[in-house]
Amino acid sequence: MRRTLVLSLAALALTGGVVAGCGSGSSSAPPSGSTTSSTKPAPAESNPAGDIPDNQAYIAYQPAGGGFTVKVPEGWARTATGSTVTFTDKLNRIEIASGNAKAAPAPQSVKSAVVPVLQRQVPKFQMGKVTVVSRPAMQAVLLTYQGDSAPDAVTGKAVHDAFERYSFFQGGRQVDLTLSGPVGADNVDPWRIVTDSFRWQ
Repeated sequence: MRRTLVLSLAALALTGGVVAGCGSGSSSAPPSGSTTSSTKPAPAESNPAGDIPDNQAYIAYQPAGGGFTVKVPEGWARTATGSTVTFTDKLNRIEIASGNAKAAPAPQSVKSAVVPVLQRQVPKFQMGKVTVVSRPAMQAVLLTYQGDSAPDAVTGKAVHDAFERYSFFQGGRQVDLTLSGPVGADNVDPWRIVTDSFRWQ
């Protein structure tokens, strides 16, 4: 009888220890309704000021008198003054000026004849480089520079722009294609699409 009682007490003590051990251990499961980590929503993609979207569509522009075609971004505002046509959208601008010329432009002639005019016309003008570049239609003289844009009609603020001016020449006719946007904007690909598309007719 005594032996049976001792065994029963030992079994009871062992069972209680196991139960206590299960109850006192730390649990990795979080309390009901809580979360183990905070998830932040992915930031929305945004292009820096002046960046032209990668999905921008382009359409062919041809002046009324013909002579050449060039692709310009679809949907941009168009204005014309004499033989100069301008396409603008927000902070970006494409200016196409055409006319007759006695000789093909060269780096030296651009430096001596074009740069002084720009220095007078463009606020905070900063000279870049004058080089000869190849495009599918032909070679062109490229002038790069920086300067302030015209003040915004609403805010009165000017933007410091980077300019690329391409001069194409054929048979006594010259087309100057100037592309501009805020300094730092990544428009290398869009500007290449435009200048690669230039064709004489």
